Amino acid sequence: MSDSRVIFEKSVKGRMGVALPKSDVPEISLADSISPELLRKSPAKLPEVSEPQVVRHYVNLSIKNHHVDKDFYPLGSCTMKYNPKINDALASLSGFANIHPHQPVENVQGALHIMFELEQMLLKITGMSEATLQPSAGSQGEFAGILIMKKYHEKNGEKRKYIIIPETAHGTNPASVSLGGFTPREVKSDNRGRVDLEDLKSKLDHEVAGMMLTQPNTLGLFEDQIEEISEAVHNVGALMYMDGANMNAVVGLCKPADMGFDIIHINLHKTFSTPHGGGGPGSGPIAVVEKLAPFLPIPKLIKDENGKYNWTSEISDSIGRLHTFFGNFGILVRAYVYIRMLGDDGLKSMTRNAIINANYLKNKLKDAYNIPFTEGTLHEFVVSGDTQKAKGVKALDIAKALLDYGFHAPTIYFPNNVPEAMMIEPTESETKATLDRFVEVMLEINDNINVNPDLIREAPITTPVTRLDETKANRELDLRWTPCNTE
Repeated sequence: MSDSRVIFEKSVKGRMGVALPKSDVPEISLADSISPELLRKSPAKLPEVSEPQVVRHYVNLSIKNHHVDKDFYPLGSCTMKYNPKINDALASLSGFANIHPHQPVENVQGALHIMFELEQMLLKITGMSEATLQPSAGSQGEFAGILIMKKYHEKNGEKRKYIIIPETAHGTNPASVSLGGFTPREVKSDNRGRVDLEDLKSKLDHEVAGMMLTQPNTLGLFEDQIEEISEAVHNVGALMYMDGANMNAVVGLCKPADMGFDIIHINLHKTFSTPHGGGGPGSGPIAVVEKLAPFLPIPKLIKDENGKYNWTSEISDSIGRLHTFFGNFGILVRAYVYIRMLGDDGLKSMTRNAIINANYLKNKLKDAYNIPFTEGTLHEFVVSGDTQKAKGVKALDIAKALLDYGFHAPTIYFPNNVPEAMMIEPTESETKATLDRFVEVMLEINDNINVNPDLIREAPITTPVTRLDETKANRELDLRWTPCNTE
């Protein structure tokens, strides 16, 4: 049994990780060189532990967490694909890892070359005219796209109020809309799980600034009326924005610009295999059609006639700066490596394999679980646990049970138009053997629901932390270790 004590509880007075020799130079008092108000009044309460203890402690903690290097991670809409280690190796080269954003451009031409080429690659993939790598997350890319919409209409002397979003939209979409000063206007889905075209047309007028659309949508379905949707939106002078979170089903097979989109953000941490990073760092570059290029954020990376790279702020109608620097460079290098490594044919295979894997799982599970939308599934699909709920077991319970089998849970209760939703995305990274093992577990869970539902309702049992009172955990956060009162 592994030692579950926190590092402070393993402390032994006098134990140390490094034994330093006695100083052979005169000691200088910190008070002589640092202002007294900045000095501690008492020593830091740090654990006294040896180096092996520290290493073993944190290695054991890492094992307790589920991560994509450990096993299958079918978290729908998040694209938790394997991150090839060559990405990390090349991003760690000293010429990349040890540079600073304040260095003169003359000294970082290689880094700027990487960034410029990555922009060109993303333009080729999307069909757009101009791009920026600045946004440090998909949500910031979304927000930048909304600001571009706003500035575009203001430049044309219009003050528009609304942005259309589907009822299946990711939660960041209405948040970005509101933050940008617009009001979301929701459009329904039809009985096929796509945008209801007639409902959309009824909500389009000259107060609409644009439409945000995930393609394929969050049900994993391709919006096959995209040409009609784009035409209807453009007919009222509005813009089409593509949430590029699901590019894993598009890359190499079709281009967003050809579908009528004017703006797109791309989650490099999803489609192009860079680390998710526990909430950061991420990367959400945006690309736009030619008429929106003057509104891109500054500074803009350019290449002069001599082949030298530089930054310019001379963009006529720019939305301004998004943040201090120019994106998360290490993430950009990783995405660049991945794209170069795969090439055109490899990227197409990546997309096709993601689609094949999702459809394989869907067909293997359809007899045991209700799958409300089966036509046109691409890289992910949504299962409804309504049949299992009728037997007293919720989607939450099924998700918890998967943890006992060593799998991460899928996304649950999203999108909202599917009861007891479980969104499953296998990505292209997984083998048929892994997918078969997942199917076997899902079928076993369903069998247990029929004969012993309490086993599933009590899950997880084998994990380091079992079923939590989630309401209490949110309201009474316990994030800091406090020594027990032994008095």
